Amino acid sequence: MAQSRPLQSLDMMVNMGPQHPSTHGVFRMVLWVDGEYIVEAEPYIGYLHRGTEKLCEGELYPQIITLFDRLDYLANFNNEWTLCLAMEKLMSVQVPERAEYIRLILCELNRIASHMLFYGTMGLDAGAMTPVMWGFRERERIQRLFEATSGARMMHNYFRIGGIKEDVPEDWKARVSGLASELEKSIEECDKLLTYNEVYLVRSVNVGKLSAKEALEWGVTGPCLRASGIPYDVRTSEPYSLYNRFQFDIPVGKNGDTWDRYALRVEEMRQSVKIIKQALGQMPDTGPFMATGVRRIPRPPKGEVYLGTENPRGEFGVYIVSDGGDKPYRLKIRPPSFVNLQALKAMLRNSYIADSVMILGSLDIVLGEVDR
Repeated sequence: MAQSRPLQSLDMMVNMGPQHPSTHGVFRMVLWVDGEYIVEAEPYIGYLHRGTEKLCEGELYPQIITLFDRLDYLANFNNEWTLCLAMEKLMSVQVPERAEYIRLILCELNRIASHMLFYGTMGLDAGAMTPVMWGFRERERIQRLFEATSGARMMHNYFRIGGIKEDVPEDWKARVSGLASELEKSIEECDKLLTYNEVYLVRSVNVGKLSAKEALEWGVTGPCLRASGIPYDVRTSEPYSLYNRFQFDIPVGKNGDTWDRYALRVEEMRQSVKIIKQALGQMPDTGPFMATGVRRIPRPPKGEVYLGTENPRGEFGVYIVSDGGDKPYRLKIRPPSFVNLQALKAMLRNSYIADSVMILGSLDIVLGEVDR
């Protein structure tokens, strides 16, 4: 008679990516599971590595703008602006008011466009098709304006150290105003479609919780930090540009779960529309769009500078060391997606495989910025 052995379970390793359809970009996530239960997780990056920081050291300062377009390729204007603001701080350049309003409006529109794509993909991750169609519809409206402004839908190369490449079209303010009104209605439509959907609530509430303490320990910023209850937004905590002229709220979550990270971004879109409308009312109708005395190929003084801004995914920072030449001696990027991704491992433990898709999606990472 055969001797009976006690039943035992073994953890199984499951690869999620880099080709898995649920991963956001070229990203590999290895899960060790007991049935459907995640015991351990390990994120692997580097599949999109392009060495951007090292490339910047061989480029003239104006040429670096094109490389920054390709970092977070869903927030091109926001990236360009950070580099220009850092250089302007290093060189003590005063940007004309009209140009600064234009840059700010474009960056807030870019924030909405990015969040609309997030909205759509979160719906898709939960099994819904309509949100991604609605999200792309609104994103398309914004990108049409971007194309009319810069000549490109995404890789704009439009901001300059000291201002912008060229003035906006004559009907630009009217177009932005009309777009803002359309977006206001569309955000409400999108909110009603998905936010309190019964299935979506089950898939997102109390899933992938990140406490305020954990978020701070991991260095998380942006919507992911605010969803955990920390009201830190660079636009108000360390104001830059013209943000101290506007009245807007900083949405904050309570539970730090997947639903909070989603709902907070929906509310952020409303606040961005609010900022855009105020900026349009304050923006001068005429005026220069470039600072005087800024060389086409600038040579900043010797020194170093760090400047951080609030891009759609969190604090995007640039550290530049200048040796007085026309290229940076050293350039280092503080990318929010890369930093936020560190918390993923802790968020995945004790979740289910199906939850891992929603948790990863709620971080809203962009791999061009992670791997840079």
